[in-house]
Amino acid sequence: MTKAEDAVALFQQGFNCTQSILSVFAADFGLDRDMARRISQGFGAGMGRTDNICGSLSAAIMLIGLRYGGIRPEDTAAKEKTYARVREFLQEFKTLHGSVACTDLLGCNLSDPKQFADAKTHQVAMERCPVFIRAAVELVEKAAF
Repeated sequence: MTKAEDAVALFQQGFNCTQSILSVFAADFGLDRDMARRISQGFGAGMGRTDNICGSLSAAIMLIGLRYGGIRPEDTAAKEKTYARVREFLQEFKTLHGSVACTDLLGCNLSDPKQFADAKTHQVAMERCPVFIRAAVELVEKAAF
């Protein structure tokens, strides 16, 4: 099973998009899967259902940071490389899907209680999010691995 397939399977089990992606890469960075899931939980559904960046992208950005990010404040080369990789990743995703915002991608605003209820009833996330999860995993593998 590929990491993309594993992440989609975790999402279908009930983990959010961010948790699903970060946890399938956790071992690559010496992270415990449970810790990765805890760290990433608040980023799902457009950052806690606040109509922001897709949680799949948040996970990918964390992974880019884990691969290229610096640990010293004076390491500006690591910062610049990380930022450049993040920009490239986001642009590629946006080119493929038209947006990086959860609301735009799902076609509904999860921060609005009525739209959230409608989306849940119609299983909008279960229908659409696997596409974004797969794309984020495949693009981050290209950008960071």
